[in-house]
Amino acid sequence: MAEQLALREYYGKTIVELGETNKDIVVLDADLSGSTKTSMFAKKFPDRFFNMGVAEQNLIGTASGLAAGGKIPFASTFSIFASGRAWEQVRQAVCYPRQNVKIVATHGGITVGPDGPSHQATEDVSLMRSIPNMNVVVPADAYETAAAVRRAAEYNGPVFIRLARGKFPVIYDESKTYSFGKADFLKKGSGLSIIACGLMVSIAMEAAEILENDGESVSVINMSSIKPLDKEAVLTAARETGAIVTAEEHSIIGGLGSAVAETVCEDEPVPVVRVGVRDMFCSSGSAEELLECYHLDSKSIVEAGRKALSLKRPTG
Repeated sequence: MAEQLALREYYGKTIVELGETNKDIVVLDADLSGSTKTSMFAKKFPDRFFNMGVAEQNLIGTASGLAAGGKIPFASTFSIFASGRAWEQVRQAVCYPRQNVKIVATHGGITVGPDGPSHQATEDVSLMRSIPNMNVVVPADAYETAAAVRRAAEYNGPVFIRLARGKFPVIYDESKTYSFGKADFLKKGSGLSIIACGLMVSIAMEAAEILENDGESVSVINMSSIKPLDKEAVLTAARETGAIVTAEEHSIIGGLGSAVAETVCEDEPVPVVRVGVRDMFCSSGSAEELLECYHLDSKSIVEAGRKALSLKRPTG
């Protein structure tokens, strides 16, 4: 079984590492530093850490002000609050003036466990993706998280990095680097492409193995950069395999599935079957129970793959 590491732990470690070499990096949190792991930075650099309390709109507004003063602010809270409660501030104070603010939001998706639907962010990627000037990243594992945080610190402009609560299977290693707008082909096949992000990348790899045991040839693509989307990778997948499944721990409306479908529809029409949360609120439960209940497991990706294959146009 693959090693599992928590993405938010690696965010905490990486932001401390960056803070040691760049004195302009500051960190803000909304009274959740123990959960977001910004507490690591607070302990190391208390003079550069700001607990804004349960005031997410102020969190984002203050981060914008610090950026205007030449700092590189990393603002963190749960994704449901960063994307929902503070959406107007993200739009007006960060993205419209293109301030150099990095929003690293944890507890994205449904796998927050027993916290229930009030804390399950299944619309966050859609909300952030729709704002001009925003880069949106959903890393596949802890090492990609660290690489994305390092890249965000170098980049001059708004970035939204969405992390889940739990531990993910490791896909990369410590040498992983990150580029906005660049997908990774983890497997190359000829019959079907599975394009996934976040936790669903490792689950997509499991599904690909099942399909290949049934004689199918499957590509798996990690599309952690939701915006900018690697359109060329999507179109390559469409041309080479003729059928696509998308998989995300997010609503099928407005997230990765929508971005892929929009690209394919305009430039290379092939069947696209989306795996994600349907148009609904989800229940409380363990991460494993919820992934199975809402059809975000390997079995569901396999079923979606077979559907996509059945919809492929005849060749020749």
